[in-house]
Amino acid sequence: MYEYIRAARRPVTRDEAAAAVGISRKLAAFHLDKMVDAGALRAHYRPAETVRRVGRSPKVYEPSGADIRVSIPQRSHDMLAGILLDAVVSEDRGENAREAAQRVAREHGEQIGVAERDRAKPGRLGAERALTLAGKLLSERGFEPDRESATCLRLRNCPFHPLTASAPELVCGLNHAFISGIVDGLQASAVTAVLDPRAGECCVELRGVLRCMICREADRARAEQSLGLTDAAAQRAVGVGEPSALRMLAGEQDPSADRVAEQVGVGGAGPRRDMRVGASRPRIGRP
Repeated sequence: MYEYIRAARRPVTRDEAAAAVGISRKLAAFHLDKMVDAGALRAHYRPAETVRRVGRSPKVYEPSGADIRVSIPQRSHDMLAGILLDAVVSEDRGENAREAAQRVAREHGEQIGVAERDRAKPGRLGAERALTLAGKLLSERGFEPDRESATCLRLRNCPFHPLTASAPELVCGLNHAFISGIVDGLQASAVTAVLDPRAGECCVELRGVLRCMICREADRARAEQSLGLTDAAAQRAVGVGEPSALRMLAGEQDPSADRVAEQVGVGGAGPRRDMRVGASRPRIGRP
């Protein structure tokens, strides 16, 4: 029915719409008014082309001109396209295309965060309050935030999928820059955005800074003790947001990260640590 009205290029009556799709006038009126409520059509009364002796002027419908898209789960390819377009237009000398795109993504996110801070006036933000505000903004943009704990916000949907699978390092880097910009705009210094790819989800996670520091130090210590790695090698293997995580998302192997993952349960292709109360801890080293 909507396609018929668009193709008509003129206001269409209920009788015409009903005849076009083979339904009753009453049922056509129901669907037409629903499309008006949704913003897809606009309606008004206009005299018919022929002279009417009795009755009121017929109600006619035409496209509203609104851009309406439905995607489940939500996708925001237009936002990604806008970031890349702005990056091309504003690229400075001395930066390559990737650097320009990440800069623009962070600026876009920061503008959103600043606007929300100006609206909410939250004052000084602790980790929990900052995650609540960031979660609201990310939910509006289709990231499906999930509060795993008081100081950890996991994003269950990537609005840029399936483009992420084609260029994971680029798209995940833009995601990280965009979300980091939101955190900066909120002035939420108690929260940080980290890269932690998981299949079927966004590659970015928001964590309280203290939690992030404790987790990284604990994982580094385990890597040193159980695998005999140097301090620098252990930090590279378990560091949050290292390139190994992105290579994992792309399906490539990172032997050092996978070896650590098998022992301490972080990153790589091995099992993840279960942080729930009462969950068994992974065994370190040989039995």
